[in-house]
Amino acid sequence: MDHKEEVEKSLKPLQKKLNVFNKVKTKCDQTAEHIKVQARHTERQMKKRFKKMHQFLQEEEEAGLTALREEEQQKSLMMKMKIKGLNRDISTISNNIRATEEQLKAEHVSFLQNYKTTMERVQLTPPDPQPVSGALIDVSKHLGNLTYRVWNKMKDIVSYTPVILDPNTAHRSYTLCDDLISVRRAEERQLPDNTERFDYNALVLGSEGLNSGTHSWDVEVGDNENWTLGVLADSYQRKGDGGGQEWSIFLWKGTLFYNGVHSALSSRPGSATRLPLKQRPQRIRVQLDWSEGKLSFSDPDTNTHIHTFTHTFTDTLLPFIGTFIGTLPLKILPWKVNVTPEPRS
Repeated sequence: MDHKEEVEKSLKPLQKKLNVFNKVKTKCDQTAEHIKVQARHTERQMKKRFKKMHQFLQEEEEAGLTALREEEQQKSLMMKMKIKGLNRDISTISNNIRATEEQLKAEHVSFLQNYKTTMERVQLTPPDPQPVSGALIDVSKHLGNLTYRVWNKMKDIVSYTPVILDPNTAHRSYTLCDDLISVRRAEERQLPDNTERFDYNALVLGSEGLNSGTHSWDVEVGDNENWTLGVLADSYQRKGDGGGQEWSIFLWKGTLFYNGVHSALSSRPGSATRLPLKQRPQRIRVQLDWSEGKLSFSDPDTNTHIHTFTHTFTDTLLPFIGTFIGTLPLKILPWKVNVTPEPRS
C-alpha cells in the first residue's frame, strides 16, 4: 500500500466522525429553533393567564370602590337629611325664643293677653335630637382582610392540578393542551429528539418526580378505548423499545391477549394481569404511598378498587399517561381549591 492509499484509508473514520458531528449539529439546530418556538408560546400563555388575573383584580377593585361610593352616597344623604331637620328645628326654637323674649319686654296688659299663646309656643318645642348610629363609613368592612377576601374569590378562576405533564417528554404523535394537563394523539410533529423524549413508546411523563410521602391524582380516560397510566422509575429508558421499572394499568383494544380488557402490568416478568371490571371507568384515581411501597388504582365515581401494586420503591417515580389510537384526550383532573385560614399554634 502506497502512502496515498494509506491517507485515503485513514480519511474514512474521519468522514464517519464528520457525519456523526453533522447529524448532532442538525439536531442542535432543530433544538435551538424549537427553544425559540417554546419561549414565544410560553410567553403568550403567561401573558394570557396574567391578563385574566389582572382583569379579575381590576373587576374586584371596581366592585369594592363602587360599594364604597354607594355607602358614602347613602350615608351622606342620611346626614344631609338629618342636618336639614336639625336646621329646621333650630330655626323653630330660635324663633320661639325671640318671640318669647319680645313678650317678656311687652307692657303688662299685653303680656297677660298673650300669656296663653306664649306658653303654648314655649311648650311646643321639638323633642331633643337623637344621636345618629352607624353614620360613619364602615371602613373595616371595606378594608378588613381585603386581600384574603379577594384571594378567596379568586379560587373560582384558579385551579390546581397535582400532576403537570412535561411536553419535553411527549412522543412526537402527542399534542398537549396549553394547561399541560391533557394529551391526545395527532399527526407526528417535528420535535427535537432530546434525551427526555420518548421516541417509540407513546407516553408523556409528569413534570415532577416523587420519591417520598403520599400522592394522589385522577385521570379522566372517558370513552377512550386505548390508554395506559401509572408510574415508572426515572431511570426508565426512553429511546427505542424502552425498558425499566414500570407499574401501570391499561385498556388496549385490538390485541390478541388484551383486546378490550382492562389489565395491570409491571416490569416484573409474568406480571401482566387481566382486571375483570364490571363496568368501564370514566376516571381512574391513582394513589401512591412511596414510603409504604403501595400504588393503588380505583374508580372514584363508584368507589371501586381496581388494582394495587406492592413494591419497595428506591427510585424517584414519575407519573405517566399514554393513548395509543384515536384522538380522544386523556386528562389529569384539577383539584377543588380551598382557602381556609388556620389559627396560629
